[in-house]
Amino acid sequence: MAEEDAADVKYEEEFIINRRGLKLFTCRWLPRNQEPKGLVFLCHGYAAECSISMRDTGSRLAQAGMAVYGADYEGHGKTSGLHGYVPSFDGVVGDCCDFFTSVAERKENQNKKKFLLGESMGGAVALLVHRRQPSFWDGAVLVAPMCKIADEMKPNPLVANALIMLTKFFPTWKVVPGKDVIDASFKESKRREEIRNNPYFYKGRPRLKTALELLIVSEKIEKSLHEVSLPFLIVQGEEDRVVDPKVCKLLFDSASSLDKTLNLYPGMWHGLTSGEPPENIDLVFADIVSWLDQRIKQGTTECERKSGHDVRALSS
Repeated sequence: MAEEDAADVKYEEEFIINRRGLKLFTCRWLPRNQEPKGLVFLCHGYAAECSISMRDTGSRLAQAGMAVYGADYEGHGKTSGLHGYVPSFDGVVGDCCDFFTSVAERKENQNKKKFLLGESMGGAVALLVHRRQPSFWDGAVLVAPMCKIADEMKPNPLVANALIMLTKFFPTWKVVPGKDVIDASFKESKRREEIRNNPYFYKGRPRLKTALELLIVSEKIEKSLHEVSLPFLIVQGEEDRVVDPKVCKLLFDSASSLDKTLNLYPGMWHGLTSGEPPENIDLVFADIVSWLDQRIKQGTTECERKSGHDVRALSS
């Protein structure tokens, strides 16, 4: 187990073995000087990982009193598997369910509220984890969740059909065309450079099977948005060019949740929690922490009554 300490946050890393015998990288951020008041489980985005890509998220939430846990998906970050290759989204979701549940059911955590936080593709993972365990979770924070891949980010239909056929024979090929997601996601050039220098961030073209799995999952989620029943907060940039803000509005309108909030941020892009100027990131995290604190302190029933169906356009 690797361990790093900061003044107010304790960071730890650990490898575990999943059901398929793969080595799964996990990490956690814990508040140093207080008992955690709640649990937050991170679901990272496509090509990303937890220890570096979501380090600021983990640290900020731990400083706010949460115990924060993350795991790299198969083929991502420091977890085993061919880099950038997701042979089955069901495997990714299963690994998250198994690890998150094992943490939440520890004796010291059994009375703590449990929240998912998913960014981009991780939003899709969080929704599918909830779908498998609909009564287990106390809420979710969805950061520009991938409920549908934006049309401009998809290959044209003729190319897509050809790629589907090729997937049967060459699933790991890195030949799927598309725009530079890093450039489209992160407003700050310094952040784009950090990501390109991160050796654990996958920067090649999408592999055939991975791209197909993303398409299938996004279509599956889009058709079952009405099944989303847990309390949730969506934070979404109005200038997002990766996930269409209209899709997040569709999730908000379609979900059966009684407690749901959609925060729209004018001028912000896809990378709300790491790719914006500092003052924008501070605003987004203030909203996330406030939402979590309310549901920890007041309880879901009171939050349903007070927050209800809340849509806000916020100044950036």
